[in-house]
Amino acid sequence: MSLPISPQQVLYWGIAIAAGLIYLPYLLVAYGRVTSGFDPNAPRAIFDKLPPYAQRATWAHQNAFESFTLFAPAAILVVFAQAASPYTNAVVITYLLTRLAHSLFYIIKIFPLRGLAWIVSLGCIASLYGTAITKISLTP
Repeated sequence: MSLPISPQQVLYWGIAIAAGLIYLPYLLVAYGRVTSGFDPNAPRAIFDKLPPYAQRATWAHQNAFESFTLFAPAAILVVFAQAASPYTNAVVITYLLTRLAHSLFYIIKIFPLRGLAWIVSLGCIASLYGTAITKISLTP
């Protein structure tokens, strides 16, 4: 896979895009809040009044935070280990696509594909950690 930017830049952009993907489901949450009579004095009290798609979007949003807290350090560790490569490019792009798919499958309620996207994205994170760890020399 040949991209017009360096593998290290793919990792940096991957972190930035993954951070943005956290808020993609929240657009539907915001729409659900507006249509459900949002009270700014009690912003969290509306959850039970949200339509089901907005509740699932909230869960997708929360899951994206959880995934990001594992992905970003893994990507940074690959940069630190100077292990960025076309392979890590493919892993980062796969991670981003599966996280996007995970959110969509969560919102439209397709459990088997949501689970598959979650497993693949977790595998991508594990692969980044593995790549960095095998590159770093632990002996002086």
